[in-house]
Amino acid sequence: MRKESITFGIAGLIIGFLLGILVEGKLMERHGVPVPLTAQSGGAMLNPAAMNTRIAELARLALKDPTNAQGWAALGNAYFDAHNPQKAVQAYAKALQLNPNDPNVLTDQGVMFRALGFFDKALDNFEKANRLNPHHLQSLFNSGIVYAVDLKQPAKARPIFEQVARLAGGSDLGNQARDMLQQLPK
Repeated sequence: MRKESITFGIAGLIIGFLLGILVEGKLMERHGVPVPLTAQSGGAMLNPAAMNTRIAELARLALKDPTNAQGWAALGNAYFDAHNPQKAVQAYAKALQLNPNDPNVLTDQGVMFRALGFFDKALDNFEKANRLNPHHLQSLFNSGIVYAVDLKQPAKARPIFEQVARLAGGSDLGNQARDMLQQLPK
C-alpha cells in the first residue's frame, strides 16, 4: 500500500469527522446539549485532563437524560476526540437506539468501527447512512476508503469515488475523491 493512499484516506476521514462535529454541534446547541470544544466549535483543542473532564460532564448529562440522542452523540464525539473508539461506539449505539436514522451518528460510529478493525460493521454503517440520505457524501466516501485502504478492493472503491467526485464537484471532498481515484491501481 502506498503511503499517499493512507495519507489521503486519513485526511478524508478527519475532514468528514470535523464536518460531522460542525453539523452535530448545531444540533446540540438547539437541544441544549453542551457542544464539545474543538477547533470547529470555536474552542481550543483540549488537553487530556480537560478532555477527561469534558467526557465526565457529557457522561453525567447523558445519564441524567438517557432519552436525549444528541447527548449520547455528544458523548460519542468526545470519546472519538479522545481516541477511545470502543467507548465511542457504545455511546453512538445509545444515540442510535433513540434515533436509528441519523446518518451523521451512523457515519461517526462507522469510523470508530473502522478504527477497531471491524470493517464490515463500518461498511454497514456507511451504507445505511447513505441509504438514509443519498446526499450524505461523507458516508459514501468513507465506504470507498474502507474498500480501497482496508479491504484492498479497488474495483469496489473506484465507482464509489467516481460517484463522490461527480456529486461533490469541486469541493474538498470531491477533490479528495479524485485524488483517491488517481491512487487506485488501474
